[in-house]
Amino acid sequence: MLKKIVVLFIGLTFLISCEDDEKNANIVDVSNIEVNFDIERFDKIFGEATPADLPKLKETFPFLFSTRFPDEFWISQMEDSLQQQLHKETTKTFSSLSKEKVEIAQLFKHLKYYNSYFKTPRVITATSSVDYRNKVIVTDSIVLISLDTYLGEKHFFYEGLQLYLKANMKSEQIVVDLATKYAEKEIFQLKRKTLLDEMVYYGKLLAYKDRVIPFKTNAAKISYTEAQYDWAKVNEENIWRYFIERELLFSTDAKLPNQFINPAPFSKFYLEEIDAESPGRIGRYLGWQIVKSYLKNNEVSFDKMLKTDAETIFNLSKYKPEPNE
Repeated sequence: MLKKIVVLFIGLTFLISCEDDEKNANIVDVSNIEVNFDIERFDKIFGEATPADLPKLKETFPFLFSTRFPDEFWISQMEDSLQQQLHKETTKTFSSLSKEKVEIAQLFKHLKYYNSYFKTPRVITATSSVDYRNKVIVTDSIVLISLDTYLGEKHFFYEGLQLYLKANMKSEQIVVDLATKYAEKEIFQLKRKTLLDEMVYYGKLLAYKDRVIPFKTNAAKISYTEAQYDWAKVNEENIWRYFIERELLFSTDAKLPNQFINPAPFSKFYLEEIDAESPGRIGRYLGWQIVKSYLKNNEVSFDKMLKTDAETIFNLSKYKPEPNE
């Protein structure tokens, strides 16, 4: 038992050391980069508004008021009991957004560091009747954050949702979700037919997050718990062998994304002892490691990597996870 504990301790120490090295590799000095913005609390403003305030609200936030709906609709929303409850709960949880603003500012600074044309957008918070599929919206000029999707995994609004969905409905996830949306704007992969295509696409997204939110842990970037990330790291070689032995990488089987790419409570190896412990989206994790290995082993710019096809990245990556003793 003692030997096992010592081996486990050494293994975890090694993992932490490797993560620190990766994190340091992505740290750049953004201290002199200025980004000026306020977080506009539309959720509070609308929640406290009266019908007389509607014209001013529509003038200030025209993009939040669809012309398909008459004023009577918006007035009814102000008076709706569910909307009032959403306002109450978001205000209670987010009496201040000072911590979130610091992280968003760091994200913007890194975006500006890597792209001098980046313009700081308006940042606006709202509620969305818990639309967890659209927690944040990002355009060139506006960032919209639905605070009612970040109230904490135990919030009563989320009763009935699956645990793996609720796990990331917390304030710490806001900047990660924003980074994901900015990454999606930069990464276009025309051909996504094979499992490898999907893996590398999401690997690119995660590598992008390595650059723009280096202050977040690797686990946070992929929306894993630390235990889930450690499991993926420890079992990386075994998972890779599973993929290779079953010739999954170049398969176009439409079921594979649901098994290994899409959000899920666990990855579906159809092996009882593994499925019970594995986190979902393990294919994204492997894709991330392939992309990092490609960047490490080739003299190629990050921007060129984003435009390189998945098969080329894989073939030149020299990716080969080390077996765990």
